Amino acid sequence: MKSVVLDGFAVDPTEQNWGYLAAYGEYRVYPFCEEENVIERIGDADIVLTNRMHINAAVLDACPNVKYVTALGTGYDMIDVDECRRRGVEVCNVPGYSTMSVAQHAFALLFSLVTDINAFNEASHSGKWTGKEGFDYTPLKFMELAGKTIGIYGCGNIGRQLGRICGAFGMRVLGYRRSKQGVTEEGIEYVDLDTLLSSSDFVSFNCPLNDVTRGIVNADMISRMKDGVYIVNTSRGAVINEKDLYDALVSGKVAGAGLDVMASEPPSPSNPLFTCKNCVITPHCAWTSKEARQRLMSVLDENIASFVKTGKGINRVFK
Repeated sequence: MKSVVLDGFAVDPTEQNWGYLAAYGEYRVYPFCEEENVIERIGDADIVLTNRMHINAAVLDACPNVKYVTALGTGYDMIDVDECRRRGVEVCNVPGYSTMSVAQHAFALLFSLVTDINAFNEASHSGKWTGKEGFDYTPLKFMELAGKTIGIYGCGNIGRQLGRICGAFGMRVLGYRRSKQGVTEEGIEYVDLDTLLSSSDFVSFNCPLNDVTRGIVNADMISRMKDGVYIVNTSRGAVINEKDLYDALVSGKVAGAGLDVMASEPPSPSNPLFTCKNCVITPHCAWTSKEARQRLMSVLDENIASFVKTGKGINRVFK
């Protein structure tokens, strides 16, 4: 079999860790790819690994040898799953590899919104100190999390792990899942959406992007949140209507936002959210810890090995 990695740089900038693909035949690794090059890059490959390049009907028409497609991560919205299913093309993803890292990063964003470590660090390096004349620390952000409430929209593995972290800091943890309400599990109180929005000091989005969640964080949803709420998003950027979030940040309805993802990536430098001092933005890096990337490579190998042996991957996105 022949394998091709369309855009492997994000997963492994060194290009040194793809050697396991040799066990399945010839392979090619491209660090970067543009949509117009996808068909050429795939060619007669049987196995396609994609980070952000789209695999759709046109690509499959032009590349009839494709038998297996895997996302280089958990999200697989770049793959036309229905078209692959119709053609008998196996589709897999890599769930769970970054649970700990993404939950940790979501909390880091939350923490950064209420504790301005950089400002305190700059103060000390410039000779300022508490109790010393000329230094007023009261304007600097520093809020206790104990006793505050976080609402987690999407309580899969990442959402539940974030809940554990927040619970350890003495926070009340509310969760929303359409299939679960009125129970408490693993320290998370599952409530209806209106209760979560109106009761939470922080709202974190840890959900997949689909027809329900696309643009769900809009002016209407924000209006149902507390005044001065903080919003964190480590799911997909398109979950948020960025204009509505910008307006809410400027008005003060939203006190701060921590975003690891944007609706368009990489975002335009002119995106107005970059002008908001109360908006912390990181470059879609929550999954990039060394440990997470090592797990990712291991699961990719296991999935492909299973497919080569049985015709089915382990982490199939459809049955």
